[in-house]
Amino acid sequence: MFSILDKLIGFINQSIAVVGISAGVALAFVNVVARYLFDASLTWASELTVFLFLWSVFFGAAYCFKKDAHIAVTIVLDIVPPTVGKVFLITSHLITIGFLSAVAYFGYEYVMFVHELEEMSIDLEIPMWIPYMVIPVSFAFGAFRVSEKLYEIIITPADKVVQESEAEMYINEMGEEAHDKMDVNKLEDLVDKTNRKTGGML
Repeated sequence: MFSILDKLIGFINQSIAVVGISAGVALAFVNVVARYLFDASLTWASELTVFLFLWSVFFGAAYCFKKDAHIAVTIVLDIVPPTVGKVFLITSHLITIGFLSAVAYFGYEYVMFVHELEEMSIDLEIPMWIPYMVIPVSFAFGAFRVSEKLYEIIITPADKVVQESEAEMYINEMGEEAHDKMDVNKLEDLVDKTNRKTGGML
């Protein structure tokens, strides 16, 4: 059941993120062409484009929790003992879950409030609770993803809970074949040079 839910949420996050950004860009392009070439702007296009981008960004951000793609400062984790680092990670994930869950809950309360007011969008003339639903749903999905990561951290031994830098992640993504062709020392040098040149922010 948990595996099915994981795949379902992943599919929803990716689909909305991809469709939202693609449709938003296409609609904005069509509206610009219509405005400057045919002098016939679509009055509802701007509003719909904003809604599409918002949904794409929020669900894309929720999916980033699955891939650990959000920016993380790991300076403290690099200098403390593994056990302390694991405690820090668990604590930070618990705080993140609490924040995401709170926003999801109060976002839902706000959606219900807007629904009672029967607020409508200006151009599309649709109930505003529909676009606002992105807040409780996406933040709930984000909380679910962070909960997954928290479980992984808890069951993983402290000495194996390692936070890779983005440079190391890129190298690992090269695959085993690329890793075999390069000397381990060269890989380490590459990581060090990359971190020095980018200040560890790459």
